[in-house]
Amino acid sequence: MNEKVKLWLIKAFEDYLAMKSLLSSSLIKYTTSIICFHAQQMVEKLLKAFLTYHNVQFPRTHILEILKEKCLEIDEEFQKMNFKNLSMYAVEIRYPDEFNMPSIEETNECVEIALQVKDFILNKLNITEDEIFRWITEAKQRG
Repeated sequence: MNEKVKLWLIKAFEDYLAMKSLLSSSLIKYTTSIICFHAQQMVEKLLKAFLTYHNVQFPRTHILEILKEKCLEIDEEFQKMNFKNLSMYAVEIRYPDEFNMPSIEETNECVEIALQVKDFILNKLNITEDEIFRWITEAKQRG
């Protein structure tokens, strides 16, 4: 596996683990916006890992639909991916100008989308979660 692909997947899984940790917290009702942020970031990095794996250049963007279009050039199964409004959680949600506290239902929807994309991408790359956790462990040992 290409080192750059591994790094994208490691970074995606850092967001995945942060999202899971916040979801299981008793403070979930206070952290919905950051959970949605991590869901968006996870999806963005998974798409970038897929594109990197296929040696496809992509613009520096947080807009998932732009990345999806690039993925569609490789695999038309990406057509079934529906990110809804997940892109809005990349930047806008983190600043007071566009203040929004997603409901628990909206948060669960973001998480569900992120988990579906994770499973889809890992299947496409023929990679298991255990492999990614091994890469994370190896990276931590290297420092």
